Amino acid sequence: MPPVEFPDRAWVEVDLGALVRNAQACGRRSRAPLLPMIKADAYGLGAVPVARALESVDPWGYGVATIAEADELRRAGISRPILLVAPMEPNARVIKAMRAARVTPALGDATSIRLWMMTGAGDWHLSIDTGMHRAGVRWDAVDSLADELRSCPPSGAFTHLHSAELDDGSMQVQLDRFESAVARLPVRPALLHAENSAAIERTSPSAFGLARPGVFLYGVPNGGALVPESVASMRAAVVDIHDLNPGDTVGYDATWTATRPSRIATLAAGYADGYRRVLGNKGTALVRGARVPVVGTVTMDMTMVDVTGLACERGDIATLIGPDGDEVITVSDVAAAAGLSPYEILTSLRARLPRVYL
Repeated sequence: MPPVEFPDRAWVEVDLGALVRNAQACGRRSRAPLLPMIKADAYGLGAVPVARALESVDPWGYGVATIAEADELRRAGISRPILLVAPMEPNARVIKAMRAARVTPALGDATSIRLWMMTGAGDWHLSIDTGMHRAGVRWDAVDSLADELRSCPPSGAFTHLHSAELDDGSMQVQLDRFESAVARLPVRPALLHAENSAAIERTSPSAFGLARPGVFLYGVPNGGALVPESVASMRAAVVDIHDLNPGDTVGYDATWTATRPSRIATLAAGYADGYRRVLGNKGTALVRGARVPVVGTVTMDMTMVDVTGLACERGDIATLIGPDGDEVITVSDVAAAAGLSPYEILTSLRARLPRVYL
C-alpha cells in the first residue's frame, strides 16, 4: 500500500479498521445481522468508503435517509439492501426515484402503501411509532392498515427508540408496544428491528432479526457495556505564531486577554470546517501531545490556541478531535464543551475538509 498523503491545511482522518472493529463488537453483542446506519454521509465520514469497509462484516444492508444517499451507494457498486428509514412524500415521482435506486422504503400510512403496491410492490418495511411521534403508524393503530397489510405484506417492521441510553424504563415500554403491534399484523414480517446503538449496548442478545447500529460505529459511546474505538480525527496545521504581551487580546470582539507573556498558535481550521464557533475559549487541542486551550473566538477559517511553554512551530499538526500521543480528545469531549450532541459534531465536519482513510 502506498504511503498516506496528508493535506497541507486541515483534514479528517477516518480509521476504517476501528470502524470495522466497532461493527464487529455490535455483531458479537447483538448476535444478529447488522443494518448499519450510514445516512448523512455516514455521519459525515464518507458513506461510500464506510460502506465498502463494512462489507467485511457481511451486514444485511445499510440504512439511509434520502434517495440521493441510496443512489450514491448504488453508483459505487453497493448491491445489498438499502433501507430508506425516513418517510418520503407519497407521489409517483418519489416512488419512481425509489425504484431507480432499488431502495426498500419505510412506509407507515395507507396512502404510501397503496401507491407502493400500485406501482409494482416489492420489499418494504412497516414503520411503527411507539412513542417518538416522528414517523410511522401508531402502535395502537396498526389495525387501521389491515387491508393494505393483507394486500401488500411488509418484509420487515421496525420502530425507533427515543431514549435507549436512559435507564428510565422507556425503552421497555416502547419494545412492549412494538411487540404488541407486530402481534396484531395480519402476517408477521420476517425482519424485525428496533435496537439502535444504545440499545445494542444495553441488551444482549438481540430479540430481533436485525440490529441497527449508528453512532457507536463512528466511535461515540452511549454509556453502555461496549466502549467503541475512536474513528474520526480532525487535524489542522499550525500556520502562524504570535508572541503576546500582558493585556494583548485575541480574535474578534477581543474575548480573550493575555494575563502573562503568551504564545498563540493559529490553526488552519475554523467553523466553516465544522469546528464550531461556540468552542471559542471553551475547546481544547493537542499540540505535540500536550493539551492546550482554544483562546478567542473561533473564526470561519482559523482557530487560535495558547501554546505558551511549548516548542511549537509553524508546520506542526494540531489535533482538534482524536488522539495525539497519550492524550485524546473524543467527539463526546468536543460535544460537551460546545453544549451539543456528538451527532452534531460529526455531521458538522464540512466537505471542504479532505478525508484521509486509514
